[in-house]
Amino acid sequence: MTYEEFADARLGALLRYAVMLTGDPHQAQDLVQDTMVRAQLHWRRVARSDAPERYVRRMLTNQFVDWRRGSWARRVFLRGEPDDSVPASTDHAQSAVDRDQVWSWLSGLPRRQRAALVLRYYEDLPDAEIADVLGCAVGTVRSSISRALATLRAEHVEVC
Repeated sequence: MTYEEFADARLGALLRYAVMLTGDPHQAQDLVQDTMVRAQLHWRRVARSDAPERYVRRMLTNQFVDWRRGSWARRVFLRGEPDDSVPASTDHAQSAVDRDQVWSWLSGLPRRQRAALVLRYYEDLPDAEIADVLGCAVGTVRSSISRALATLRAEHVEVC
């Protein structure tokens, strides 16, 4: 597979994944662009891997976790773009409120925990693949997801 074929086939999926990580379509485009430039520069190594998409997704995730624009990114209000492929609910306002609330909750988590949650619940990956993408042990993935969910529960679940 050539770089051009890979980019044509997977660019949209990588962009959707980056939007879920960053919460901002413009920041996601920057992240994907930077990652794809790095992937093109090292395409021989990427193409030799067992799964080029997983390799590039790991590059993207690592770049997101290590992004040097952290102070600016924390000040951005995260808002999702409506997905036209999903049928609209009858209450558009409540859907927007719910979506904004989820972005707000995710933005309060450390980047590695946010990435682990997105890989688990948005990308629907098993622990072993998440560990591969994040470059850590399976136990670390489980711990990150557990801590992220505990943080979200402690801060955002009302006690009856």
